[in-house]
Amino acid sequence: MIVIKISNASDVVASKLGRFLESLTPDQFDRDKVEDVLMTKLVEQLALEGISGEVAAVRGMTIEAKQLLIEERLHVRHHEFF
Repeated sequence: MIVIKISNASDVVASKLGRFLESLTPDQFDRDKVEDVLMTKLVEQLALEGISGEVAAVRGMTIEAKQLLIEERLHVRHHEFF
């Protein structure tokens, strides 16, 4: 299993839309949007390589000091098969 944590979603959105528009969007929206784009690109590339599997964007999970912390409420926000 591979876990990817995006830590600069607001910066990515700001670089694409500009700082002013980024300041109008909540951080959760930025993170969700960047995760959705990443998942789409990842699925496309893995499928081209003939790899099959699943990918999911999950809320309620964090990585700190090489530990995976799972909150009481875990929610799969987006899930795709490839």
